[in-house]
Amino acid sequence: MASDDDTSERVPQERFPPRRAAGRGRGWYRGDCHVHSTRSNGGELTPGQLAADAREIGLDFIAITEHNTSDTHGEWGPLAGDDLLVVLGQEVTTRTGHWLALDIDPGQVVDWRYGIRDDAIDRHLGLVRRAGGLCVAAHPHAPYPSGTFMYPFHGFDVVEVWNGLWSSDLPWNADNEAALAEWGRSLAADLHGGRWRPAMGNSDTHLAGQLGTPHNVVLADELSTDAVLAGIRAGRSWIAGSTTIGLSLTASTGGRSAGIGERLRTGGGPTVVEVAVRGVPSGTVSLHTDRGRVHHESLPGDGSGAVRWLTSAADSAFVRVEVRHREGHMAALTNPVILT
Repeated sequence: MASDDDTSERVPQERFPPRRAAGRGRGWYRGDCHVHSTRSNGGELTPGQLAADAREIGLDFIAITEHNTSDTHGEWGPLAGDDLLVVLGQEVTTRTGHWLALDIDPGQVVDWRYGIRDDAIDRHLGLVRRAGGLCVAAHPHAPYPSGTFMYPFHGFDVVEVWNGLWSSDLPWNADNEAALAEWGRSLAADLHGGRWRPAMGNSDTHLAGQLGTPHNVVLADELSTDAVLAGIRAGRSWIAGSTTIGLSLTASTGGRSAGIGERLRTGGGPTVVEVAVRGVPSGTVSLHTDRGRVHHESLPGDGSGAVRWLTSAADSAFVRVEVRHREGHMAALTNPVILT
């Protein structure tokens, strides 16, 4: 992995966070994978404040992603614990787009001094990936120079379709809408080609009150860096606008069932898609396939409801869900269940 400022040999190992939280088995874990402290431009929260805020709102993990530095890696060991996993990462701010390198080595820095015309991105992605890290295309339609993502998605593992930083009043705006549409349009072609890129959502926290808005809810075998990133890489995750929102998506046929990020072999038979939602009063639930939006229902005033829809693999290559608040901004969205 590329390193311009390797501080790992100068920092005691116990100052770095552990890679596993003890006693946390298979389950759905909530976490924000794009988080900045005062060490990043515009950041106003210390690592200690970020850790306290994560625990207060009910996150199980966060990834620290400072801009082009690993300076705070050695501060997170005492702040992590069995109730909070901390993943070491970096936001790599190149001249023509930003990306997240998640699970880099303690104290290492990934080079950022290039743009799309330098033909350098694949080499740096390969260095991170070969070391076991995850590469995320960050905020593809960010409204500022260098923030707009000019690289093709094919070199990345995951696409950040929901970024909470640049919304003025709500954590959802036209830039997120464009990123979601771009990812959604490519999903059918990617599945047909044999490799699809999951969606993720993060707060891009710089200021107080932003953490977890939105965040990822990930099915992992345990609360560890390896297991959480494996769940994200496989698409076994959905995105929530807050920790008060709950969602499940299941497709079933012939006694078999599959959930988010999984593949259901239908044998050509009818498939029942079931969605359950809580925490979105008077919101709406929509189902999306390779034919676009195919079904739409309203939620009751208490925010809890269920949707049942019948399809088949012949009609739907996949099914994914969007849940929106009454005003139209996003509350939650899922990666697909794949039907074959």
